[in-house]
Amino acid sequence: MPRGGARLGAGRPKGQGKYKEQTKPIRIPKSMVEEVLEYIETSGHKLPLYACAVQAGFPSPADDYMEGKLDLNKHLIKHPSATFFVRAAGTSMINAGIHPGDILVVDRSIEAVDGKIIIAAIDGQLTVKRLHKSPKGIYLVPENKDYASIKITEANDVIIWGVVTNVLHKV
Repeated sequence: MPRGGARLGAGRPKGQGKYKEQTKPIRIPKSMVEEVLEYIETSGHKLPLYACAVQAGFPSPADDYMEGKLDLNKHLIKHPSATFFVRAAGTSMINAGIHPGDILVVDRSIEAVDGKIIIAAIDGQLTVKRLHKSPKGIYLVPENKDYASIKITEANDVIIWGVVTNVLHKV
């Protein structure tokens, strides 16, 4: 019996898999397997996006024209391999729109510059604060007057985990 090549009756029967249709094998370089799998996982479900804007003031008739599909991953995650999610606790960032229980989208690949909201581990404790750099020093600044800024000194063990890019919360 010859070896290799197509053989009558060999392989998985067509249309018998999960999707009940023919499949097509593809080859991916080993170095890109994780990246391709991550892309597939994060490309997720696309939701409808309507062309009309919703008035926050006086209501106006909305048209039913659907502009297309909205992929939230495209809008919320710019660097999938460098992005993670963390849930907020406490009220120190309430005036920045970050409430207890909110999910923060954090990108490790974005540079933590002055004015950015960051996730930092300071002396082993995670916190979300606005980064402020000045001639007087580096501070982690809350967005709530009931909390004090944290001045970073050489005595502190500080690791910046990433920059907050989006906040998800229920209304």
